[in-house]
Amino acid sequence: MNGNVAANVLWTIDHRGVATLTLNRPQVHNAFDDVLIAELTERLSRLGTDPAVRALVLTGAGESFCAGGDLNWMRSMVDFSAAENQADALKLAQLLEVLDTLPKPTVARVNGSAFGGGVGLVACCDVAVGVDTARFGLTEVRLGLAPATIAPYVVRAMGARQARRYFLTGERFDAPVALRLGLLHEAVASDALDAAVERLLDDLLKGGPLALAACKRLVGDVTASPDRDGLKRDTAALIARLRVSDEGQEGLHAFFARRAPTWIR
Repeated sequence: MNGNVAANVLWTIDHRGVATLTLNRPQVHNAFDDVLIAELTERLSRLGTDPAVRALVLTGAGESFCAGGDLNWMRSMVDFSAAENQADALKLAQLLEVLDTLPKPTVARVNGSAFGGGVGLVACCDVAVGVDTARFGLTEVRLGLAPATIAPYVVRAMGARQARRYFLTGERFDAPVALRLGLLHEAVASDALDAAVERLLDDLLKGGPLALAACKRLVGDVTASPDRDGLKRDTAALIARLRVSDEGQEGLHAFFARRAPTWIR
């Protein structure tokens, strides 16, 4: 079964019940905007409740996995109020929660680089395998912002100590480092990516569907915050406050003006 080839999110379901979702904005390195977020949330929600779907693969079209927020979308939010920013951030927070709690095993097929929210998508998947040439980064701090809505998932994936470094420095890192941090489970040559994904799917499909869903809930129950809704609200409120702060406004305006922000001497 094939999805709409003109959509921002392509989807297929093969004879095994493996659904593949492909972020389909290669011209902007699969950066997301409000439309892609809505489409991806809706499609994930449908596939998550489809009894014919056994597993899900998330990947990107073209040379990148996901570059994070689309620049034009970010530009449109520069003058948003705190309330508008929070409502917008909650939509991304909802997408991440839907992906994280999907009652099917999920595999991130990281076909290229991932930044910001793209790293969040990788961290929300149960298993992540990527090409060894991929680059990663959590560069929000350089805009006077923070990787707030993705933080619960990225911190869980790489640990608090490593998250402190990469949240604070905004430095980019390569696939071997992502592997060492735990963001990726495997890093392979580009021509071996599909075979690696197929090996994972072969193992996943050997598990009972109810047992797989139970295992996902088990890990979540053991590690989750006792107040998930509160965490979602708090992280969305944080990014909203930062976007309208003097520093956030300076960082965004400097970025779009192609100049250094005032905190860089």
